[in-house]
Amino acid sequence: MRLSDIVRWTGLAVLVLTIFTATPARAEWLKAESERFIVYGEGNPRELIAFTRKLETFDRVLRGLMGLDPTAAPPRKLPIYLVDDRGLRRVRPGIGENVAGFYAARDEDIFAVALRGGMGDDVLLHEYAHHFMMQNFSATYPAWFVEGFAEYFMTVDIRDDRIQIGKFNDARGSWLRGSSWLPMNDLLAKRSGQTRRNNQTYYPLAWLLTHWFMGNDERRVQLNVYLQDVAAGGDAIEAMPRATGMPNARLRQTLRRYMSAIPYYEIPNNFPPAEVSVTSLPASANDFLLMNLRLTGVPTEHSDSTLREVRRLAERHPDDPDAMVALGHAEIHLGDRDAGDAVLRRLITAHPDHVAGLQYLASSLLERAAEDDARAAALKTEARALLARAFRLDDANYRTFMLLAQSRQGAAGYPNENDIATRELALQLAPQLVRARADMAETYLAAGRREDAIRVIEPLANSPHGGETTVAAQAILNRARGLTEAEARAEEAAADAVAEEDDEESGEEAR
Repeated sequence: MRLSDIVRWTGLAVLVLTIFTATPARAEWLKAESERFIVYGEGNPRELIAFTRKLETFDRVLRGLMGLDPTAAPPRKLPIYLVDDRGLRRVRPGIGENVAGFYAARDEDIFAVALRGGMGDDVLLHEYAHHFMMQNFSATYPAWFVEGFAEYFMTVDIRDDRIQIGKFNDARGSWLRGSSWLPMNDLLAKRSGQTRRNNQTYYPLAWLLTHWFMGNDERRVQLNVYLQDVAAGGDAIEAMPRATGMPNARLRQTLRRYMSAIPYYEIPNNFPPAEVSVTSLPASANDFLLMNLRLTGVPTEHSDSTLREVRRLAERHPDDPDAMVALGHAEIHLGDRDAGDAVLRRLITAHPDHVAGLQYLASSLLERAAEDDARAAALKTEARALLARAFRLDDANYRTFMLLAQSRQGAAGYPNENDIATRELALQLAPQLVRARADMAETYLAAGRREDAIRVIEPLANSPHGGETTVAAQAILNRARGLTEAEARAEEAAADAVAEEDDEESGEEAR
């Protein structure tokens, strides 16, 4: 899509974002819901509406620039929580002092939490760009582009009458101006955590290279050629000169010149205001809205204190559904499973349409089945009945499909076509979720579909963030490719050696 085409969009005019002002500790929680987002915040409803509309505009800008239908909506709305510093630590105890927010794709929920205004806005736009990419372009991209894409769109400036795209990021620019750049081959072929020299310029260079490619139509075509080459198995270093027509050393020089006058462009903001409804949450939200998020991923060192706090708070709201689901969830994972099951049964008796309650009880029953061979069949049957109820209430909930697939593991003939279809639906609804992607790849492998397994697991194995999940995904990928662990290590070492040799031949230095 040409940049000039974007001016013909019809779309959403957005109010200028007003920074949230401080609110009392016990302010009323509000829920703003639009076509693509559910945004929770405390304080002025007009500010919450304005922020939600900004997100809707941002989504449509991404869709238009990436050649998608700007009016299309994903199958699942993304929940976003706007909090103060205390709220951020309520969700994730022990979070770093300089962290302004985070995105979490967990088995039980996918959401983002950020400080209101300032750096929190940048975090949200960066993380939503990642979320958007995985939802719509789940291919094998080099790590630099995954991060560069998010960095590039993070700086989109949405105003009443215009939208500015490609603006300079001061923090990234200062690193590029004042620090030695890491070698181009390291940028192209490695994750930020794998680079040995000048690692601090990884993100700034990823941003700069993405910005250069996105700067005009000719280079955008070159970027597409490069990404298609890498996705087809091409080497991330060797594919670059094939796409740009210049050696990587000259590309580095080109980027240095480009940095001296980084351009941005504007498009008119012609988008009509998004429909946003705002509702007030019950008083129990002060105790449980953020606590329920924490329970989806409690750090081990905070397990006991979290359980004690949930038990104490639940006594204040004995019949409140949010309190009951939090207590049941906390007990089955951190405390007394029998007590947790009892609370969840009481919850779904009082509220038969409570989808999360049905899912948590089904999950507990499946965990019991894994530990009790004698009762496994009966427990799985009951779990599937609960999940069938959850499906009837919400037929587009990824967690329901994941649990249904889990209930079938180990059965005769697993995986059959229905099992594969169930996994595929879960992945379609939550392509950002590590478990959904890994389970899908394992299911394909069990069915003898190696190519499908490779296609599904490669984006996770190539995640720029690395970590244990990436290592586990790489192990699945190696099995799908028929490589032993030793063969995979040798292949990686050989690629590193070639990259180092290319650096030396191109004259790239660490300065």
